[in-house]
Amino acid sequence: MLKIIQERIRQGHRTSTYPETAPTVSDRFRGRPTVDATKCEDGCRACAEACPTGAIEAGDGKLRLDLGRCLFCVDCTQSCPTGAVRYQPEYRMSTNRREDLILDGQRPAELARELDERTRRLFGRSLKLRQVSAGGCNGCEADTNVLTTLVFDLGRFGIDFVASPRHADGLLITGPVTENMREALLLCYEAVPPPKLVIAVGACAIAGGPYIGHSLVASGADSILPVDLYVPGCPPHPWTILDGLLRLLGRLHGPTKDLAAPAETA
Repeated sequence: MLKIIQERIRQGHRTSTYPETAPTVSDRFRGRPTVDATKCEDGCRACAEACPTGAIEAGDGKLRLDLGRCLFCVDCTQSCPTGAVRYQPEYRMSTNRREDLILDGQRPAELARELDERTRRLFGRSLKLRQVSAGGCNGCEADTNVLTTLVFDLGRFGIDFVASPRHADGLLITGPVTENMREALLLCYEAVPPPKLVIAVGACAIAGGPYIGHSLVASGADSILPVDLYVPGCPPHPWTILDGLLRLLGRLHGPTKDLAAPAETA
């Protein structure tokens, strides 16, 4: 016991000071990508052809990237001869609307907005979530679970995961919603007392991930349930998940359009 106490004193305070200060991410972190159609060569579709999930549309002077489908691999950047697609160390990516995950390099990124006043008054100080792995690989599940560790300490924001949907204010869904999990997810949603939230975490839950288009998965949780928050990534970084949750609850008071248009920052 004495050794444990000594080690605790040596380590000191380990919980992050976020959101008072911005989190530090690794130099290898692949955050929000930028797209710049002005760098595209005529007729070049190399990035679109390399993308394993069809997240990129290119050609005719246009370049669009769907963050909801993006696996954050490097196939597009490695195949692009001009650097029209690049990853940035930007962890803020969550949105309320599916269409706001489409990047075209022409407009600032739209981040998640807070809930309406009535709903925010209900959940703003205490939010209980039931996490449902609807056929996930355990990547998103692991990065969701790590939010409960002392570095992130999700509980300090009044957000907790609960074992029963009847004790929850909403669902946090990971995985591509396989056919075998479809009914279970619907039953779980019905068990949550209204009003309730639905949060889709990861490329699988948003669009089907690498299984998109497969007959045995839903192409996004929003095909069967109303989604209030989309958290892109494969898997999303814990900071990305936490940032989205706090924005939804109105705990981050910065502007929602606080990221410059990619074409301006490239």
